[in-house]
Amino acid sequence: MTELATMEFHAQPQAGEPKPWAFPAPERGSLDNGLTVLRCHRPGQQVVAVEVLLDAPLDAEPAGLDGVATIMARAFSEGTDKHSAEDFAAELERCGATLDAHADHPGVRLSLEVPASRLAKALGLLADALRAPAFADGEVERLVRNRLDEIPHELANPSRRASKELSKELFPATARMSRPRQGTEETVAAIDSAAVRAFYERHVRPATATAVVVGDLTGVDLDALLGDTLGAWTGSAAEPRPVPPVTADDRGRVVIVDRPGAVQTQLLIGRTGADRHDRVWPAQVLGTYCLGGTLTSRLDRVLREEKGYTYGVRAFGQVLRSAPDGTGAAMLAISGSVDTPNTGPALEDLWTVLRKLAAEGLTDAERDVAVQNLVGVAPLKYETAAAVASTLADQVEQHLPDDFQATLYRQLAATGTVEATAAVVNAFPVDRLVTVLVGDAAQIKEPVEALGIGEVTVVAAE
Repeated sequence: MTELATMEFHAQPQAGEPKPWAFPAPERGSLDNGLTVLRCHRPGQQVVAVEVLLDAPLDAEPAGLDGVATIMARAFSEGTDKHSAEDFAAELERCGATLDAHADHPGVRLSLEVPASRLAKALGLLADALRAPAFADGEVERLVRNRLDEIPHELANPSRRASKELSKELFPATARMSRPRQGTEETVAAIDSAAVRAFYERHVRPATATAVVVGDLTGVDLDALLGDTLGAWTGSAAEPRPVPPVTADDRGRVVIVDRPGAVQTQLLIGRTGADRHDRVWPAQVLGTYCLGGTLTSRLDRVLREEKGYTYGVRAFGQVLRSAPDGTGAAMLAISGSVDTPNTGPALEDLWTVLRKLAAEGLTDAERDVAVQNLVGVAPLKYETAAAVASTLADQVEQHLPDDFQATLYRQLAATGTVEATAAVVNAFPVDRLVTVLVGDAAQIKEPVEALGIGEVTVVAAE
């Protein structure tokens, strides 16, 4: 008979002492050509992230050429004076790098990621793209066609369609924010290489640009490397563009984008509110998270867990454009989808949640969970160089101090329940919300009108 082996159990590992953590502080400097540089050494991060911010905002686009900033951003990787589009892509691939670019209201941003060992080569390619982009006729025409192909798909997407309609409702027709960020079929079709070149020459220069470099810089002479690459980019001196004020009309009302036969209703409820320069921002972040930031938030507890109307509803604040003088703004919104027959009941319960929040306030337990989730997991959120670089770039883009994110976490931890309640109630007043519903108007119009949350208008889906 075989004797059974005796199992030996080892002692369970014990957790060590937690190490203090703070969001990394960058070093700030500049190159001889006027380019502002933020660098952040992150030992062990062998994939270096580089973000370049260009002062080319959407409101600088010429009349009738909405989308030219997006086409320009995409064209940066489509060839230079040294490389064709195919060669440029091949060179990026050889050094294991990725280069992305996009345009938004504050400006154009290029994002590079590359192994630290190939940083010199990749920075050279990035510098070439900024210094001497080809903007070849054929490549720009292809990018325009691609963008035109994307637009019908975006309009068919209920979430994107709701966002488009909310912007149109909130902002004056003369404001760039009222129109699609990447342009319409009419404006994109009017873009050619000459228009892209003109926009580039007018707005892209090192004197008004910023580069953020994050990663393990051990053994890297970054000053010399930047001087040989991005430092070779030249351009005229210019002052940063003034930031126009954000104005919005948040009178309570409902717009239904009619989608006959839709089995779900996409909802987007929003208004504009304080941006990150406002002292209420930390409390607003905390209160909004309690309202709809996670699966355990109030909106999900009622609409998802108790009623089963939806797979999830989220409340959030997203900075649109930021300015130290208080003329910036954030989009404060609630987003989700519900089944068509329960659109009216779901909206009624959502408004009940908001009214109850105003009447009774948040609980200390809700506040504590939100702080734990927002502050406690921050070290995990910023494990990669790209995450740190993106946040530092956001701070630059929004004219914030370099220690903003580190200070924000301390402020969140110190914010009380009463402060968070007041901030979220002020952010989502029940009588000052614009509601966009993308769904079957024949089924949802009457029950929505019965709620009395604002005049209901129906528009046709494009």
